[in-house]
Amino acid sequence: MELLMIGLAGIVATAVMTLLMYVLTYMTNHQMKVVKILGTMLTDQAGPKGTLSNYPAVIAVGILAHYSVGIFFAICYRFLWQAGIGRPTPGSGAVFGFVSGLLAVIVWRTFFWVHPRPPKTVPLFSYCTALLLTHIIFGTVVNLTYIMLIQLLPTTW
Repeated sequence: MELLMIGLAGIVATAVMTLLMYVLTYMTNHQMKVVKILGTMLTDQAGPKGTLSNYPAVIAVGILAHYSVGIFFAICYRFLWQAGIGRPTPGSGAVFGFVSGLLAVIVWRTFFWVHPRPPKTVPLFSYCTALLLTHIIFGTVVNLTYIMLIQLLPTTW
C-alpha cells in the first residue's frame, strides 16, 4: 500500500511539474514542453527543421517515459527515507528535488549531446534552468502528496 501511495505521489508531482513547464513555455515563448521534447527525442521524430513532433504516438511515448521517471524518483525518495536520509517533509522534498534536478540536467544535456537529431527549437540553457527549478517543486510536491495520502488512507488494506 505504501508503494502505491509513493507512486501516486510521483504521478501528482510529475503532473504539477509538467504543467509548470507548459506554463513556462507560454510565458517565455521558449519550447519547454517536456513531454513533447522527450517523445520527439526518444522516437527520433523531429521535424525537418528540428521542430517537435505533434504525432499522438510520439506524445504518448513522452508521457509514458516522463511519468515513469517521476514515479521512479518518488520511489527513490522513499528508499532514501528508509535508509535514514531525509524524511517525508517539504524541506527534505525540496532538497531531494534539487538533487534530482541536477541529475535531470546532466541527463538532458548528455541526451542532447549524443542524440543524432535533437530538436533545434529547444533553448537548452533555459530548458535546463527550468528543469532544475521545477524539480525542486516536484520533490516538494512528492513529499506533500505522500504526507497527505498517509494521513488520509489506511496503511494496510
